[in-house]
Amino acid sequence: MEEHSAERLAAIVESSFDAIISKNLSGTIVSWNKAAERMFGYAEIEAVGKSIYLIIPDDKWDEEADILRRLKMGERIEPFQTTRCHRDGRMVPISITISPIKSRGGELVGASSIARDISETRESDRRLHLLMREINHRVKNQYAVVLAVIRQTATRSRSIEEFEKRVRERIMALSHSHDLLSQVDWAGVRLADLLAHQLQPFEGLQTVGVFGPEISLDANAVLNLGMAFHELIINAMRFGVRDAGGISVTWRLTSEEGEGVFELVWSEPMAANADLLAQEEGFGALVLGKLVPSALSGQAKWSVADGLIFWKLTAPLARIQIGLGSSA
Repeated sequence: MEEHSAERLAAIVESSFDAIISKNLSGTIVSWNKAAERMFGYAEIEAVGKSIYLIIPDDKWDEEADILRRLKMGERIEPFQTTRCHRDGRMVPISITISPIKSRGGELVGASSIARDISETRESDRRLHLLMREINHRVKNQYAVVLAVIRQTATRSRSIEEFEKRVRERIMALSHSHDLLSQVDWAGVRLADLLAHQLQPFEGLQTVGVFGPEISLDANAVLNLGMAFHELIINAMRFGVRDAGGISVTWRLTSEEGEGVFELVWSEPMAANADLLAQEEGFGALVLGKLVPSALSGQAKWSVADGLIFWKLTAPLARIQIGLGSSA
């Protein structure tokens, strides 16, 4: 029965996903399972009989000496995180549990270590920390945008009702952009999808022409271009554009002095006053003329030609396309 139990225990140790290593009180490795081979790169025949310092970094030698000292004093050692050396020289972050090994007479004869590789856990923690910092940064930026929306809309509204309507519309436009970003875990949104999403609430503007190469926007570009599209759509409706098919949005990617450049043009039929949009003193003009271009390190301008009004945005591609640069 005892032999059967020993065989079962040996099988469990050998098939474990955790590295299980035993050593005597002098620190010599006595046993070394398959998981230890995978985790540290040494075959059992190479590790057994060697000092445990084979896998302990120089700066952790005092840690090992303290473990042996505490075991000899009969202290319980709580699981802890540390690092060990792989055969190829890289550091392996591990969570380790150490238990005393005693003889049948109760005498301490060694220690057993169960080590679990926590590289993925640490990487996940690192990414989560970066994500939380990014979210905090984005939230603060959006607070600033919302405050600007409220402030600028308030100064240009003729009544409480108009103020409430405009603020609601603009914050909902921001919300639409956030919805798109959340659907892709803030990993990039297609420009065509962003425009379609902003047009969705406006049934009369479903035939807008959209032309341009495939491009995925980073989060900052999504939020700012989303605001710009909303203001352009509202302006088109406000100033009497009746033929939605006459509105087009085109973009292209060019190069200037070796740097990628993004160009986007919104065009619509000219209203009663050709310069009406350019002269508009409202929040829309502020967004389209200053806020969005500034946020994207670019420039924007209005022009009129052949019975059409144009709004053109030019910005560094690194400030637009995901993966080419960082967003502020």
